[in-house]
Parts: sequence; structure tokens; C-alpha cells
Amino acid sequence: MLFLVAWRNIWRNKPRSLLVMTSVALGLWAGAFILAYVFGMIDQRLNDAIGNEISHLQLHHPQFEQDQDPGFFIPNGADWVDRLEENEQVQAVTGRVLAYGMVASANSSTGGKLVGLIPEDEQTVTGLQDKIVEGDYLGNDDRNKILLGEQLAKKLKVKLRSKLVLTFQDTSGTIVAGAFRVMGIYKTTNTTFDETNIFTRAEDVRQLLGLEGEYHEIAVLLQDPNTVETFVQNLQAESSSVLVESWKTLAPELGFMIESLDQYMVIFIVIILLALSFGIVNTMLMAILERVREIGMLMAIGMNRTRLFGMITLETLFLVLIASPLGLLLAYLTIQWLGRYGLDLSGIYQGYAAYGFQPIIYPHLAPIYYGRMMLMVAIAAILASIYPSITAIRLNPVTAIRKI
Repeated sequence: MLFLVAWRNIWRNKPRSLLVMTSVALGLWAGAFILAYVFGMIDQRLNDAIGNEISHLQLHHPQFEQDQDPGFFIPNGADWVDRLEENEQVQAVTGRVLAYGMVASANSSTGGKLVGLIPEDEQTVTGLQDKIVEGDYLGNDDRNKILLGEQLAKKLKVKLRSKLVLTFQDTSGTIVAGAFRVMGIYKTTNTTFDETNIFTRAEDVRQLLGLEGEYHEIAVLLQDPNTVETFVQNLQAESSSVLVESWKTLAPELGFMIESLDQYMVIFIVIILLALSFGIVNTMLMAILERVREIGMLMAIGMNRTRLFGMITLETLFLVLIASPLGLLLAYLTIQWLGRYGLDLSGIYQGYAAYGFQPIIYPHLAPIYYGRMMLMVAIAAILASIYPSITAIRLNPVTAIRKI
């Protein structure tokens, strides 16, 4: 009887009930969509960071990252590369020679990071060749040729075949300089990365630094991303002469964002539900005030306060539980469509590119989050029904019946 009465009561004022249902549905749709958007954005940033910049893990000399001294190279770096290439868990590996200093053109100068690479190995780890937008990729015989990021090329006001002078310290602390020509211009999704990194052959950097076959950095891409932490621990246990770091250590901001996503989800949904709860409480209070005489009559003919409390709670639950599946279904369809075709943010891409995000975001949301949101909505509905229900059961039957 309570279910039937509660169901009929919510349709006594159809416009008001439909308005509440619509607000709940749209609130859930917006919450689910924003969560899917954030998940898609962060996943894309992580994939780009691993694929274009840091890979799954890197090896350095324990003191190199702190001092950036070219004398702190990886002991037996070539042997490490060979061992990693033979490991079945490794998809690709490459060694790099690094130098930090100044890069100058005829028009301007700025700080930069010179990355000496093995062209064919680098292609398997980062796919740098596919990022070239002007000119050509480096070859093994391209002596003193460099690849510039598009943003850095604009900053230095240079183009293909322009001459640049790079200045930095060698292993003895002496200032050395080398002249290079721009062979290609690349572009990634991270404008900050493009503005800092300059690529050339490893051999050219070694000659300037006074090195012979050494590497400052070894980047590794694994077959299974889920084994990164275990692989890092095992590799670090083999030797204390190298520092092995996963992408979570190399890019702690990405690790923090991923680990805190669930917390952000709960906080965000709770905020939305709190806003919706105020509307639900207000609606149910209005419904009770309109039915004071009716409630008084029900109490007078024998309906106890527990059943009255249950009836008001059921009315609230019906309002929310009808709207919630509709809102989540709308969110699911929206997310599926945008997950396939993408959400184009080209109009505001410059702001996103500064943080390494792509102009097209592909939202996605795991099924478990729909269930969590449904559960949270049900809890919010029960909590929102408490105050209106208490207001109803506090009515005096005699006074309520006489109310005009």
C-alpha cells in the first residue's frame, strides 16, 4: 500500500515532479560526463608522456639528475643497453647523451637541453620520426645536424638549414661550443617539451663532451605497462651504480593525478548531489505543506508515524531513482559517442598544449563508476528525505485536519 500511495503522490503535481527529475538527470549527466572527460584527458597525457617523452622507465647515474654534470654518465652504459635489449619484458630501449646549456641563433638565444640519440633506436621508443612536420629525420651520417621543436624554432626565429651555436660544459668543466644546422622541425602535444629539447646524433655530443661510448640516460619501453614497478625494483636490485626510476617518479604530477582520481570523483559527485539534495528537500517540503490536511487525516484514521516516514522516503526515492537511470543512460550515450569521435578543443588548444594535452579529447568512463554514482544518488535521496519526513510526522493530527 505504501508503495502504491507514494507512487501516486509524486504524480499529483506532474510539473514539479518532472522538474525535479530533470534536474537530477541533468546533474548526473554533467557529473558523469566531466569525470569521463577528465579520465580521457589524463589517459591521453599519460600515453603521450610515456610514448613521446619519458618512456616507462629510465636509467641514470645516481648523481646526474641532481647536478646535471656530463661527467656523471652510466657506468658500462652500452652493456646495460645490450642486456635490456635481450630481456623478454622489454619492448624497446635506447641510450642518450645529454648536455644542458645555451642555444643561440643570429636573432635570439635561450637555454636548452641537447639530446644526443641513436636515430634508429630512438624511433622505436618515442617515434620521434613521426613528429617531424618540416624537413627530415636524423640519419646515422647526418653530422652536426639537429632537430628543433616548432615552438623553439619560432622563439629563435630560425627555419630549415639555419645555423645554431650550442654552448655547454664538457666533462672537465670547460666551456665548449658547437655549430649545428637545422635539419628538421618536430611538434608534439607538449609545447613546453618542444621549446626545451634539441635532438642530434649521440656521437656529435660525445665529441664535444669528451666522451667515448657512454650514455647519460637509458630509456626503456616495456611490453606490459602493469609490470613497470616490479621491473624497476628488480633492475635496481641488480646494481647500485645506476638509478632506475619509473614514469611515476620521473613525472610525479602524472602519478599524483592518476592515484587521486577516485578521490576527486567522490568529492565532485558529492558536491553535485549536495546541490541536488537542496532542491529535493525543498520540493518534498512543499509537497508536505500542500498536503497537511491529508497527512493529518491519514494519521487520524490509524497510519502510524513509521509508515508515514516510510511513505515520504519512498516518494523521494521514486523521484530520484526514476531520474538517475535516465541521466546515466544519457551520460553513457554521450560518452560513447564522444569516445569514438572525440571532443575537439582546437579553439583553446594553446592553453592545453602548454601542459601537454591534445586538442581532441576522447572521454571514457569504466562501468563501475556508473554503479558507484547510482549508489551515491540512492544514499543522497534517503538523506534528503529525512528532514521532510520528520516535518510530516511532527504534525498534530487534530491541528492538521483543521488547517485551511
